[in-house]
Amino acid sequence: MRILVNLLAVGVGGFFGSIARYGTSYLAGKVTGSPFPWGTFIVNISGCLLIGILFGLGTRMQWLQGTGWLLLASGFCGGYTTFSTFALDNMNLMDKQLSFTSILYTVLSVVIGLLLCRLGIAMAR
Repeated sequence: MRILVNLLAVGVGGFFGSIARYGTSYLAGKVTGSPFPWGTFIVNISGCLLIGILFGLGTRMQWLQGTGWLLLASGFCGGYTTFSTFALDNMNLMDKQLSFTSILYTVLSVVIGLLLCRLGIAMAR
């Protein structure tokens, strides 16, 4: 039964996070009218701020360590932006004095991600 509650928390959070992502990106595009991807940029940086706040609060608030974390961090932030989780992973690596691992993770994620995106586009054409 616990797994069902956890899955539901992630799913509900993800539902609202995805809607928030679409709304934020849509509004940013309408407001700026710029070719710079402001919507994605705003989503990514605000998601980083939000997951940082949640992580900080989670150390003090019991309800945010279990289902609350799944709903808000894994669910909402995960649906809103996976970049926030990427940033938190890097912060955790740096806090553990694993700076080289953090840099490697960042470089590999960006470079391989871009290459695979290009490959996926090529494969689909």
